[in-house]
Amino acid sequence: MPTTTFAHVVEPARLGNLQLRNRVIMVPMGTEMGDHDGHLTDREIAYYVERAKGAGLVCTGINAVTDDYEVINEGLGRVDTDAATPGLKKLADAFHAAGGAISVQLTAGLGRNINNIDPERLPISASDNGHWLDPSVKCRPLETHEIKVIVQRFKEAAARCLEAGIDAIDIHGHTGYLIDQFMSPVWNRRTDEYGGSVENRCRFAAEVIAAVKEGAPGLPVSFRLSVDHHFDGGRGVEESLEIAKVLESAGLDLLMVDEGSYEAMDYVFPPYYLGDNCMMGSVRTFKEALSIPVLGCGNLTPERAEAAIASGEMDFAGIGRALIADPEWGAKLAAGRREDIRPCIRCNQLCVGNAFVGQPLGCAVNPAVGKEAERVLTPAAHPKHVAIIGAGPAGLEAARVAALRGHTVDVYEKSQQLGGVLWPAATPEFKKELRSMIFWWERQLKDLPVTVHLDTEITAESPELDAADAIIVAVGTTPLTPPIPGLDGANVVDVIDAHLGAELGKRMVVCGGGLSGADFALEMQEKGHDVTVIEMADGIAPDLLMINRITLLRDLAEQGVTLLTGHRVVEVNAAGVKVDGPDGPVQIAADTVVSAFGVRPATALVEALQGRGAVAVGDCVKPAKVGDAINAGFEAAFAL
Repeated sequence: MPTTTFAHVVEPARLGNLQLRNRVIMVPMGTEMGDHDGHLTDREIAYYVERAKGAGLVCTGINAVTDDYEVINEGLGRVDTDAATPGLKKLADAFHAAGGAISVQLTAGLGRNINNIDPERLPISASDNGHWLDPSVKCRPLETHEIKVIVQRFKEAAARCLEAGIDAIDIHGHTGYLIDQFMSPVWNRRTDEYGGSVENRCRFAAEVIAAVKEGAPGLPVSFRLSVDHHFDGGRGVEESLEIAKVLESAGLDLLMVDEGSYEAMDYVFPPYYLGDNCMMGSVRTFKEALSIPVLGCGNLTPERAEAAIASGEMDFAGIGRALIADPEWGAKLAAGRREDIRPCIRCNQLCVGNAFVGQPLGCAVNPAVGKEAERVLTPAAHPKHVAIIGAGPAGLEAARVAALRGHTVDVYEKSQQLGGVLWPAATPEFKKELRSMIFWWERQLKDLPVTVHLDTEITAESPELDAADAIIVAVGTTPLTPPIPGLDGANVVDVIDAHLGAELGKRMVVCGGGLSGADFALEMQEKGHDVTVIEMADGIAPDLLMINRITLLRDLAEQGVTLLTGHRVVEVNAAGVKVDGPDGPVQIAADTVVSAFGVRPATALVEALQGRGAVAVGDCVKPAKVGDAINAGFEAAFAL
């Protein structure tokens, strides 16, 4: 039996009458993998079942129980008719065959948070609230008899889940969705039995819990409560505690303690800027006040999860994106393999980012997500000798995949360390998970037929390529250096060199407000430098996912970074930088000027090796985000 330092996380546990293999619960997240009618597909089922390896209980994304009063977006999960039952049964059967347990999340609707505004059908809410995207569009308050209909629909949907063999049900009531709109005074101004006091505002939620219990007797019921909305006027912990007690009295079996709202979207999907365990501040308060089990979540690390469960702070660890990144999260902890867990880098790029545009769920670090049945790393029919040039994210992932398929791999890296651009990009503490990916690849490659050659620059004439049956080029980018007078001065440092330890003065001007420049500015300001960012466009990091950008801009402001958007660098001189802005030329004093104007593909070697069938991947094809490079590296090696 392997030893583990996570004994409490991986111990078997009960939730109501349901026996779970461990205390890890995969919290609900949408997949966008359903069919046109919102029913489960084999692809979606395979995705969920894979997560049974690492979680005692897996919760699905939201499933609508009714379209009586709100349009169900195409593809959104739905359990509002008997047509959903066969898919639910197939899901339950697959989980039970794998020894896992599955919970289905049911939603009353999105209310003011609905993404699409139908001019023929006003959004619904507890009161006449403005739509979150367009406050000029006023929601239609639900009538009392309509609330009763929705409650009945929950009972019917729960019965379908029970009939199909589903193990538990989660009620979608957090982050300002319809049920949360009823519970919160900022959105609920009703004067009937569903408004006013805490008990009245919770009446809808309590009736839903009772209806689910009646429709699916014996099935445990969970509820995810946003205990802090993180905006002025939103609900805080004190009132949420009162609400939690009402929900417990209604028959709830598990409270998931969560935070955020659409007004504070970054807490709904916490990016790397928010750090580890960012929603654990009040979990103990709820655990001490309630008699039912409590779950904590939010960038939760294995170490924090273990300590919290061991100390009685909570009962279950809520893991979301980390189980997308590594579906064996809990199993690896149980096996004493903490260091083999593939880190979630909290980038939100292909999970949340895809969902926001209606695309199927993916993952920046796990290219098998959503393709669990197709991307199985089986032995290659004809093992090859593969040469990979460049040990950045694309090259390292290509090496891992090629070796797992039985190929012999040589990786050539011109620098003295693995990681490529990840190494300098991940120097900030808030990007430590990105840095962890380098160590993860290093560990994975150690036990595979992969030889890494550091400090080795490869050209088209290098003899190392002569014996290769396949060549993968992953050489990354080169910095952009605009023809600006003085940019070659002694006081100018490229942003990559700045990350890697170049001497930097107290006053710094960062030329370029893309993600690289903005993250560097934030890191330096946190370390005590006085930083100004110059950006020609109207916004900072405009290509960054909106959710992540919310936190970045807030952190830059809180740290005191000076942002000069709409300004163009015209000259670098010994005193700093001369810029041209809306009010004319300005001189910005600086001890160090950091060049962060962006990058371009390093195409010379790619072009030189065209005649040898080399495959180019990653930024040397087109500079993009780290997830694109990792997925490209996987695909190139998988195709060998």
